[in-house]
Amino acid sequence: MIKRLDNIKLNITEHEKKLFEIAAKNLGREVRHFEILKKSLDARDKNNVRWVYSIAFSDEPAPAELLKEKLENPPRVAVIGSGPAGLFCALGLIERGFAPIIIERGEPVEARRDTLHAFVSGRVLNEQSNVQFGEGGAGTFSDGKLNTQTHDGFNREVLKLFGKFGAPKEIVYLNKPHIGSDVLFDVLRNIRAYVIANGGEYKFNTLFKGFTERGGKLKSLLLKNVLSGEESELQTDCAVAALGHSARDTFEMLHAEGLVMQPREFAVGVRIEHLSREIGLAQYGKSYKLLPAADYKLVSHAHERTVFTFCMCPGGVVIPSASEAGGVVTNGMSVYTRDGENSNSALMVQLRQQDFGADDLFAGMRFQRGLERKAFAYGGKNYAAPVQLYRDFAADRTSCAFGEVKPTYSAGTAFAPLGEVLPAVAVEALKAAIPDMDRRLKGFACGDAVLTGVETRFSSPLKILRGESGESVSLQGFYPCGEGSGYSGGITSSAADGLRTAEKIYEKYKNH
Repeated sequence: MIKRLDNIKLNITEHEKKLFEIAAKNLGREVRHFEILKKSLDARDKNNVRWVYSIAFSDEPAPAELLKEKLENPPRVAVIGSGPAGLFCALGLIERGFAPIIIERGEPVEARRDTLHAFVSGRVLNEQSNVQFGEGGAGTFSDGKLNTQTHDGFNREVLKLFGKFGAPKEIVYLNKPHIGSDVLFDVLRNIRAYVIANGGEYKFNTLFKGFTERGGKLKSLLLKNVLSGEESELQTDCAVAALGHSARDTFEMLHAEGLVMQPREFAVGVRIEHLSREIGLAQYGKSYKLLPAADYKLVSHAHERTVFTFCMCPGGVVIPSASEAGGVVTNGMSVYTRDGENSNSALMVQLRQQDFGADDLFAGMRFQRGLERKAFAYGGKNYAAPVQLYRDFAADRTSCAFGEVKPTYSAGTAFAPLGEVLPAVAVEALKAAIPDMDRRLKGFACGDAVLTGVETRFSSPLKILRGESGESVSLQGFYPCGEGSGYSGGITSSAADGLRTAEKIYEKYKNH
């Protein structure tokens, strides 16, 4: 019988082997199975910061995991997109006996990394392979943060699968797990090798251009190689649309083909950077030097529009994330060690339909694009990002020199009045929220903090409607999935939606 102990507190200098000793003493005999279930940091008392654990243990070996039932003679399933939703859908399908074909408009992660370096150095954007598109999706270059507010039953399976393919083992039990963009590089290659070894296939540099249907049922996908221009047709009656939130051209194509969608509200904002050591001191006191880089999560209701931090990157950098020519988009990432000089976070303002217009389905998408193009213009029209110190943003003046905090945005920066780049309601909300957040995190309203614009890809501005079966309400056999289709937000929830979609497909064909 497995026993469990909760709320075990260790000093930050104590070794985790003490947990095993506690288990052995409690059991009174040999421990043959030991597992950390949860690990979090209690920093409420900055003079006594402690790790808090939950553990499970037994005098019997760990029970073997049950293998899932596999389908005999499964159909050919196409997965469009190799971000978290697409890849985990493919992994879920393989567990059920399928051999999926993954269609990805961007490059394999090795070539994609080189392409991004070329963009930063030469300012020539590849609109098919960039931070948003390519193997691993946008999550590849956004730190690999796996914390989620959802309580999806698939979440733990997602973490275990990441661990299986090379992610740090502690992600299964850490309260705020992350992989690191450097480690994700190898995780993605390991997943690819596994998919191929199990009969799956990747089609990189391949754009999904359309589909054929008969009687409301999917018959084939129309594809185009973005390098050669060669067009092809893939016969399949089952396809997963894990498109990501930035596949604007694909959304327009699907709408033109008659798929039912609806607009969604979203958030826009900036990246805010502070010195990592100052965040650590504010969160943990003098103990910060003995602990991992500090994170934070803040929400403000000081303005009628909610302002919140998102995708916080301790010891990380702000990265250029454009996917369309003539636009500037920001994001954040960290490597596994999170040892950079700065920490950054997206600082987002929730918008309503009245802010971007509800005249048609794509009003939100055009609104996002307009902000990105304005940021491009204010940055100097070479993909440099417009920046402003917080003290100058609050005082409505353009900055002229950096203070202690130096920007990490690698494509260059230009001082600009962000109040003229962002919508007025967002400017008002940010000016109210930052001092309000400073009341909970001392130093957040530091005058030297750097604001970098713009952050527009928080979520998809539309949703592709699906029914209980997981299929599009207007095209049988077509499965909208993940963040781009409006059903998740972040790596873990997107991957979980991919696993859920794989189960939906299995159940459909199992019952045929």
